[in-house]
Parts: sequence; C-alpha cells; structure tokens
Amino acid sequence: MKNFRVFITITLSFFLFACASTQEEVEVPLADDAFKLYERSQASIKAGNYQTAIRTLEQLDSLYPFGPYSHQAQLSLIYAYYKSRNSASAIAAAERFIRQNPNHENVDYAYYMKGLINFTSEVGFFKELLSADLSQRDASTARQAFSDFAELLRKYPSSKYAKDAQQRMIFLRNRLARYELHVAQYYMKRNAYIAAANRAQYVVENYPKTDSVPDALLVMATAYDILELKDLSDKAKNLLKLNYPEYAKRL
Repeated sequence: MKNFRVFITITLSFFLFACASTQEEVEVPLADDAFKLYERSQASIKAGNYQTAIRTLEQLDSLYPFGPYSHQAQLSLIYAYYKSRNSASAIAAAERFIRQNPNHENVDYAYYMKGLINFTSEVGFFKELLSADLSQRDASTARQAFSDFAELLRKYPSSKYAKDAQQRMIFLRNRLARYELHVAQYYMKRNAYIAAANRAQYVVENYPKTDSVPDALLVMATAYDILELKDLSDKAKNLLKLNYPEYAKRL
C-alpha cells in the first residue's frame, strides 16, 4: 500500500509539472511585445530594410490581429510590400484592409496606395527595364491605376491624398490617350480605315483635353477622306481648324 501511494504521488507530480510546462509554452506574449514588434518594424522601414520590416509586420499581424497596433501594422505592411516591389502582395494587403476596415479613418490611404502601386508598375520599375515608348505598351495597368485614383476621389474627395491622385490622373489620361492614338495610327498603316477612324474618335470623345486630340482628328479626317465619307471628313477638318489651326496645315 505504501508503494502504491508513492507511485500515485510521483505520477501526480509529473502530471502537474507537464501541465505547467505546456501552459508556459503556449502562453501568449505580453501586450508590450506588440509595441516592441511595431517599433522594430518602423525602424526597419526607416532604414530601408523592407524585407525585415515585412517579416516583423507579418509576425505582429499574426500574433495580434485585433491588438492596438493591428491597423497600423496592416497599413505599414502595404507600404513595405510596395517599397520592396511586391505589387501583388501590396495590392492584396490594401484590398484586405479596405474590406475589413471600410470605415477606418485611414482607409483612404489604402485606396491611394492601390492607385500608386499600379501607377508605379506602369511608369516606374518597368520603364527602367523597357525602352519602348509607353504609348506602344499595353495600357491595362494604366487604366487600373486611373480607376483606383478615381475611386479614391469619388469616396474621399477631401483626402490629403486627393491632390496627388489628381495630378497622377492627368498624366494617366494623357498616357491612355496616346495609347489609343497609337492603335489608331497602327490601323491606318494596315489600311484598316474604319477601325482607325473609330479609335481616333474614341480619343476625341473620351480624352478631350489631352495633347492627342489634334492628331486623332487628323487620323479621322484622313481615314474618312479615303473612305469617301465627305460629311464626316469635313466635320473632323472643321474641328481641327477651329481648335488647332496649326495642325490644319497638315491636312
């Protein structure tokens, strides 16, 4: 009987020790650890160590998804991804923040970053690698950036990012107009005059204040002349003479 009691005592002691060890292993870190992680991530961003910042912010977001630094961490993560040129992750992080925090006071930043990420992909990194004129490249990223900035201005017209977004949209409008003009001129070279005239008309109607409009009117006038559509040709020529007299000499 005495041996049995000793056995029970040893077994209980082992069990209690095991439970204590398990609790120690799964114990959630103290709240101030979140602050330390956040501070470390900001120091990494400031130093330009974006990969280190990303790892720290992802850890913070994983450990404290609802903590006091969760929103700041998610917004910083968008920026860190962007600076590390990981556009897909940056956009995904921005969309996640918008979806989860539609009424957050800084949600306009997430909308702005979506536009900036696509804008940079359009004219930044890839422009460094490709020597081709922007007007000759696919414009889908430019359209997306324009749409992103337009959404920001529609939802948050008083945002502190609105002015910058507007300036970038001016650039993008000209970029998109030049692309459409390039396509119209390509059709002209291929003797596809109806397609050329339609594409040029699209420029005139959708990008009326861009520098591509006079050349688009020239394409329309020339294409309609070849197609023997005198009324349409005269209309294009009159618009050109009225608004861009210096271009009329090229008719």
